[in-house]
Amino acid sequence: MRAVTVRPGTRNSVAVREVPDPAPAAGELLVDGLAVGVCGTDKEIVRGEYGSAPPGRDWLVLGHESLGRVRQAPPGSGFAAGDLVAGVVRRPDPEPCGACARGEFDMCRNGRYTERGIKEIDGYGAEAWCVEADYAVKLAPHLDRAGVLMEPTTVVAKAWEQVERVGGRSWFEPRRVLVTGAGPIGLLAALLGTRRGLDVHVLDRMTEGPKPRLVRDLGATYHARDVEEVVAAVCPDVVIEATGANEPVLASLTGTAPYGVVCLTGVSPAGRRITVDAGAINREIVLQNDAVVGSVNANLRHYRQAADALAEADPAWLERLITRRVPLDRATEAFTPQPDDVKAVVDL
Repeated sequence: MRAVTVRPGTRNSVAVREVPDPAPAAGELLVDGLAVGVCGTDKEIVRGEYGSAPPGRDWLVLGHESLGRVRQAPPGSGFAAGDLVAGVVRRPDPEPCGACARGEFDMCRNGRYTERGIKEIDGYGAEAWCVEADYAVKLAPHLDRAGVLMEPTTVVAKAWEQVERVGGRSWFEPRRVLVTGAGPIGLLAALLGTRRGLDVHVLDRMTEGPKPRLVRDLGATYHARDVEEVVAAVCPDVVIEATGANEPVLASLTGTAPYGVVCLTGVSPAGRRITVDAGAINREIVLQNDAVVGSVNANLRHYRQAADALAEADPAWLERLITRRVPLDRATEAFTPQPDDVKAVVDL
């Protein structure tokens, strides 16, 4: 069968190659791959900046944003042939830390976790794959190919959970949320914000194309102005930061309403330096009882939350997030950014 592979650490080594057919072990599902999403992590791996192959070889099957249809399921697993499923990305260390041992493997303390398509385990970017039944999550059948948005939705499901847990340390009744960045994470964060009945604002640089329309169709407000101006005008109770860019990150830290919660989900590139008034940032956070939390990855609870959120979302709106579909034989094209891209997907 064919799969999208890469040699981690070797720049631009992504290729479609023949790999052995999967053979399910006890307790595993055999799944026909339908699609994999492409995100910044995949592009970093392709650029040779990140990732590691399974022990004993130099290549890795890419793809952690999965979607497939069950071909074969073990009895009593809760799955059946034909089910639409996504596979969980992270696995805890065989000798787990305290967090992993309690199912909170997204909060691993020792760093010895593994990840499908990223770190030491093949991903889901193949015509067929296996996954342990305990690490598969069923999706609503009507989602069809839009189900490939499952994994990024888990990231924002966790982010919202973190915001609400942090806010819950005192009386917390947020009204306005600002999402910085209108990529898949930002748009899905906005979706979950509107589901909570909040006044959602989204900031991005694009003035035309799909992003402004996608935001407005959620009933949210789109902004393409200076970040400090937008933050001051909105005065958000909650910020979901999804760019990793210095300016929106710093503006978010000092621009919330009192008792604001900022959740950072974007990963910043290293090396770019700017001058900041650290004292003013500290003063603002302390005197306003603000909180800042970083959030990445997801555990099984967040996958189930994401599955519920996607099941209730407008499938047509979700489909519009996927602005570029590439067939498997041209999979390498999906890793080159294009103007107006929201989400690129490889159809398997």
